[in-house]
Amino acid sequence: MEDTLKQGTSHNIFTWENLGDIKKGRAYLGEDMPVLVYRLMQYTMLDILSKEHGDEKANEYFRQAGYLAGVEFARNVMDLQVGFNTFVANLQKKLKELKIGILRMESFDELNGDIILTVGEDLDCSGIPVTDETVCYYDEGFISGILEAYTGRVYNVREIDCWANGDRVCRFQGAAE
Repeated sequence: MEDTLKQGTSHNIFTWENLGDIKKGRAYLGEDMPVLVYRLMQYTMLDILSKEHGDEKANEYFRQAGYLAGVEFARNVMDLQVGFNTFVANLQKKLKELKIGILRMESFDELNGDIILTVGEDLDCSGIPVTDETVCYYDEGFISGILEAYTGRVYNVREIDCWANGDRVCRFQGAAE
């Protein structure tokens, strides 16, 4: 068992390869699935984690999972060698193509790395009931991971506007550490 874990072949240790050959494995159903199914998994998992560990810890787990996904997404899907404007344009295109959301860059300070961006039609929350809170913890981590993979700097990203608090886009503010 220990050898299996070291090789990264266990389904409990994430590697990009563990995602498998989706086209081959879902030849009839295809790669797409309804947002409903994604949210069903996300929100039930968050519910269980919150009951077991409390809301704050559950939200942190989601940030950590999003961070891991963001780093791996950037390394395996994005070209990390291009200039910033090209990277953002490519990221916008990829997020829209994968139906994750519609990215818009509001500001980026090249000197200190501070960034503000929005995601419209966000996969995690667009259309959910207003609860007067922000809920996109996974997205916070995902964006942090992408930014770190591209810039080499550690990012702390927090959602400042969300569909769940009455806004129609999710707005994230990031600061490089």
